[in-house]
Amino acid sequence: MFTGIIEASVATLDFHPIGAADRGARLRLAAPPGPWEVSPGESIAVSGCCLTLAGAPGPGGELDFDLSAETLERTWFAELTAGRLLNLERAMSLGHRLGGHLVSGHVDGVGRIVEIQDSGDGGAVFTFEVAAGLDRYLIEKGSVTVDGISLTVVEPRGCVFDVAVIPLTLSQTSLGRAQVGERVNVEADLVGKWIERLLPYVKTPRTGPT
Repeated sequence: MFTGIIEASVATLDFHPIGAADRGARLRLAAPPGPWEVSPGESIAVSGCCLTLAGAPGPGGELDFDLSAETLERTWFAELTAGRLLNLERAMSLGHRLGGHLVSGHVDGVGRIVEIQDSGDGGAVFTFEVAAGLDRYLIEKGSVTVDGISLTVVEPRGCVFDVAVIPLTLSQTSLGRAQVGERVNVEADLVGKWIERLLPYVKTPRTGPT
């Protein structure tokens, strides 16, 4: 489980196909700045996708991940090239503050950046578009995860919505170098998905005498 509060944004060092028919891939990322304690097998949210650290960090602190065919189909990672920034967050610890919102790291779909406008205060207003079906989770002032970042939905209009991104988020995440047209990983609010799934099983209360 994650929170959507990004700890580091690092460059892609290498991305290449592996496995039968090249259906999987191996991803190598640059070392996060500062002390970053991780162990082989640990779950790390990589731009919103929960991945398993494939082994001990490299001699320079580099991080390796194996991506399955399912991961490549559910995310935009098949388009990765060297130098692309990816956002990292280690799994949350019980007892620590939940600064963003509950994030599972299971990507629901891929969206794209439609527009980026300077907000005049050092931040920016991003407009995203998501695939049909995800729009039902876009609630005014609700939470959404975009490339692993916990953001607040503003003015949802069908499959399109805005978010206001503060200067700190621009400086510490991949959004600071994002371009219009880029695709992003989107995870809808976890609580909303659970409620939607359980509602059909809620029995209608009886009325009148029993």
